[in-house]
Amino acid sequence: MPEGFLSSEEYDEQAHRLYNDGDYDGALEMLKEGLALYPNAVDLYVGLGYARLAREEYAWARKAFERAAVLDPAHEDALVGLGETLLRFGERQHALSLFNQVAGMGYDDDIELMLTMGRALYREAMYAECRDVFAKAAAARPDNAEAAASLGYALHRLGDDVGASRQIRRSLRLDPDLHEARIYLGHLLYDRGDWEGALREFEHVPPQEHWDALAVWRLMELKRALWHMESGDARLAPWEQRLRELEDLEDPIDRLLNEVEMLVGGARPGPSYDPSQLELFGGDGSGGSGKPRSVRLSDGHQIRGTWHEIVRQMRDLAGFSHETLTHYMRRVAERWHEQSGVEIPFTDPESFLRAAIAAGLVHLEGDEEPRRDTGEDS
Repeated sequence: MPEGFLSSEEYDEQAHRLYNDGDYDGALEMLKEGLALYPNAVDLYVGLGYARLAREEYAWARKAFERAAVLDPAHEDALVGLGETLLRFGERQHALSLFNQVAGMGYDDDIELMLTMGRALYREAMYAECRDVFAKAAAARPDNAEAAASLGYALHRLGDDVGASRQIRRSLRLDPDLHEARIYLGHLLYDRGDWEGALREFEHVPPQEHWDALAVWRLMELKRALWHMESGDARLAPWEQRLRELEDLEDPIDRLLNEVEMLVGGARPGPSYDPSQLELFGGDGSGGSGKPRSVRLSDGHQIRGTWHEIVRQMRDLAGFSHETLTHYMRRVAERWHEQSGVEIPFTDPESFLRAAIAAGLVHLEGDEEPRRDTGEDS
């Protein structure tokens, strides 16, 4: 072979480097080039499969992994990759059989392979199955923080909060800088009502290492409640800045899909007005007549006004006067969903408040009962 060509191993290494840097297109091109020279290189087909997976090209990924498995039926990475791809097509039993085959080949102590299999099962909400995989990984490598944390996540999904907390705390003893686990623990403590413990865990993660907007919001909420901070307090500035950064990173496609999901779930569509443009619509943006009402919040605050005015006052009381009502309603709806499992629409103030009242999250003062089938006032 002429000099100057890379070996198949070198192509694999360079593609792997590009993949780890997030350059999936570059990795894909490198692998294609390598396979043109080495059409029977199993590792290049495996790399091609994972590059396709990263690009969400599942049919092509499946083809690559199947080719690798034909060339080497005992190649553990090819079998795991194929199993992960089959899960995307709903072929759960076939995928499980491949994972069990890999474990039976003696790879049940290979922490990376076990975590890959467990995470693939977790993504498909196969929590009992991924718990078993993570439990094996944690038993084989009791010094591995990610294995312990992953087991904790699975236990939480299965309703075992005590076991989940135990495993996540163990992971943090092994690696205090495992930020994902610490934030997860903060959410568990918050949902349990341990405000001080939740704040301690959230705050232990530096602002720039927070990638969960809900965690940042909860941290600021707890600081205001426990430390009696006012809006504009300099100590909140780094967290407010981080929250803005995370919201700026939000994918508009994700927002659209969330709205579609909410509508499919039965939520009544409603207008979403920019508060600064309400005068253009000649009303309060609530979709109703603007009749004043009075509601009592869970903290005892009583607020009176139109639907729009009530939500605006709720936002200002919480110290989020800098953000739009839509952002505020979405944040609170996410928090209520985390705490109570209730889906609250956030398309407009009236739908938001009527759903919250019907769910008992906000109490309507007076004799009027909220109607769930219409947004018009009587």
